Amino acid sequence: MSIIKTSVGRRSFLKSSAMAGGGMMLGFSWLASCQSKSEEEVLAMPKEWFDINSYLKIGDNGVVTIFSPNPEFGQNVRTSMPMLVAEELDLDWKKVLVEQAPYHPDKFGRQFTGGSRGIMSRWEPLRMAGASARHLLRQAAAQAWEVPMEEITTEAGVLHHKESGKSAGYGEMASAAATLPVPEEVALKEVKDFKIIGTSHKNVDGKSIVTGKPMFGVDYHKEGMLIAMIEHPPAFGMTLKSVDDTEAKAMPGIKEVLTIKSYKDDFQKAGFDVNAFPEIVAIVGNSTWEVMQAKKKLKVEWISFDSYTETIKGWGGKVQTKKVPGGLESTASHKTQMETLAAKPGKVVRKDGNPAAAFKKAAKVVERTYSAPFLAHNCMEPMNSFAHVEGDKVHIATPLQIPALVVPTLAASLGIPAENIQMDMTRMGGGFGRRAYGHYVVEAALISQKVNAPVKLMYTREDDMTQGIYRPTYQATYRAALDENNNLIALHVKAGGIPESPLFANRFPAGALDNYLAEEWSIDSNITIGAYRAPRSNFMAGAEQSFLDEVAEASGKDPIQFRLDLLKRAQENPVGEKNDYDAARYAGVLELVRDQANWGQDRANVHRGVSAYFCHNTYAAHVLDMTIEEGKPVVQKVTCAIDCGIVVNPDAAINMAEGAITDGVGNAFYGEMTFKDGVAEKQNFDKYRMIRMGEAPKEIDVHFVKNEIKPTGMGEPPFPPIFGAVANAMYKATGKRHSQQPFLGDDKVLG
Repeated sequence: MSIIKTSVGRRSFLKSSAMAGGGMMLGFSWLASCQSKSEEEVLAMPKEWFDINSYLKIGDNGVVTIFSPNPEFGQNVRTSMPMLVAEELDLDWKKVLVEQAPYHPDKFGRQFTGGSRGIMSRWEPLRMAGASARHLLRQAAAQAWEVPMEEITTEAGVLHHKESGKSAGYGEMASAAATLPVPEEVALKEVKDFKIIGTSHKNVDGKSIVTGKPMFGVDYHKEGMLIAMIEHPPAFGMTLKSVDDTEAKAMPGIKEVLTIKSYKDDFQKAGFDVNAFPEIVAIVGNSTWEVMQAKKKLKVEWISFDSYTETIKGWGGKVQTKKVPGGLESTASHKTQMETLAAKPGKVVRKDGNPAAAFKKAAKVVERTYSAPFLAHNCMEPMNSFAHVEGDKVHIATPLQIPALVVPTLAASLGIPAENIQMDMTRMGGGFGRRAYGHYVVEAALISQKVNAPVKLMYTREDDMTQGIYRPTYQATYRAALDENNNLIALHVKAGGIPESPLFANRFPAGALDNYLAEEWSIDSNITIGAYRAPRSNFMAGAEQSFLDEVAEASGKDPIQFRLDLLKRAQENPVGEKNDYDAARYAGVLELVRDQANWGQDRANVHRGVSAYFCHNTYAAHVLDMTIEEGKPVVQKVTCAIDCGIVVNPDAAINMAEGAITDGVGNAFYGEMTFKDGVAEKQNFDKYRMIRMGEAPKEIDVHFVKNEIKPTGMGEPPFPPIFGAVANAMYKATGKRHSQQPFLGDDKVLG
């Protein structure tokens, strides 16, 4: 049993404060509901609620409502996070309801969904919330029964005193518990005592989603609300010159056509204030259809802008200078630029031993260059936001991953204090990093302020796909030196991209070789980029793992054993002190996937590829089985092994792995955004090829390493290694190394 302090400030994401009747308040978001509205009717709603802390409230009949801190976009934190509270509170899960908390950083800390840090960052605070509430209930019962608190036990929402035979439901003691002070420290359960954590529970919103309940931002409605849409420049590198809105304003139902400038001239941008087109034209009207028709009547003139520099305030307040070139960029010129720069020496990020000498004496050198294009996020729900600005008060309802990062921008752009901004967090129809960038929220608020009415801003799919914030385009060249016995003696990686490098210099196989060199480079661009499911890792994993397979073949070794040998060296005699992976855990997922996939037991006409990667504090490995049917690859099965520490909700974790694997297969085969003279050439799904239902893996078999390590990332880690598994299986199927993504297109077949 671990003892944890409950009042050590923001580091523990907890603080005490008085509440109605006296009580405690935890510095975290509300926890999303554990049951859908229709299921709530099964429970008799309590006559009175007692606030126990910011995470939960207990009804007089014992029904408990848990509030979820983080916004939800499909990873099922609205179920898994309440499970953490319910575990420590010793609840009957059937008597738990859930609600989504509004944005309130003073109560709930950093309400952020991204970086696969949701459960990891809330692991102790949410359990602390449950344990603290249980402590208060036990204390209230002890006082009421005049017995020592140590003799009070709990089970499934009921307090017991064995010696006297007394018992009471939580609801009976909730009023008294709410008056007690927060304990200075509480005991958390040992892993062996978990009853809820580690067991599967279905998505609490599942029925609401499939029955079409209004949960998403695009569903939000308020009486008197107007609809707004935007017109942005047709090409990156262009900005607004003039607009003739005469015909558009004359269209039925149109209230206003106006220009919006997202940022004031003196505004200091932060890292997530990314917006390719900060000045746009907005059309406001009664209905979506009327606004769409009016948009077609706009006559807008755009001009190219000159190169400029801007300053960005990053984490910790550090200000960086960013160069934004003028001109209209194209995919063809990008490729030429990358090839030219990749041929030159890069910035040395890490160097172990003497790589140059090792390559000079090598008996064999293996070299391969890998590349990947820009990718659009393509969330199922396009960007949207509701905003109502009334004087110096603002109400926002929006699907957004990081509310805290857009509030300062809203306040500066509107000229309204941040404390006057109320924000409701709706469910997101996909995020993948795209909804960490809240320019669409600022646009909605500025439009509302100008028209003095509640407004819902809607992006069309074309608006969304061409607005920017893409996964960057990357390139990496790997070189390996082998001695006369085919042993790997040196490795050199040089990686770069537009406009950032994807390199992780201290990840595997760094630390496993005496001679290792990592260099990077980048090229400035006016095409805006941002976080995309497992940023940078989604490219580097594929390149690295494809190359390791090629080196294993050149060494005459089994691909898995080749990796395990390197990891053994990294574990027993590591090179360098900055290696950011645990070699034993890395090897563990490889061994698990090897065993579960029956690696080595080949089947006729089935081609197998393996890949493993570490990112977001988690280790994942895949074995992919592929067949070739009518010249096209078919993924028959993916066996997956993951070490993410304690698995809170196995159902949800398996779902995330299955989604990541399917998404990765689709992007490896088809994902690509291209540009010509600054114009995004793919503006909807008729040209931007996504994986189809029939192309998804026929079977996905997910296994977790069992341990008692605190939970780590789950939403992103299974995604990066699938690219390498696909490429390695395709090599086995075709005899050709596939290093340029996407590997397929509708016009390609395999021999």
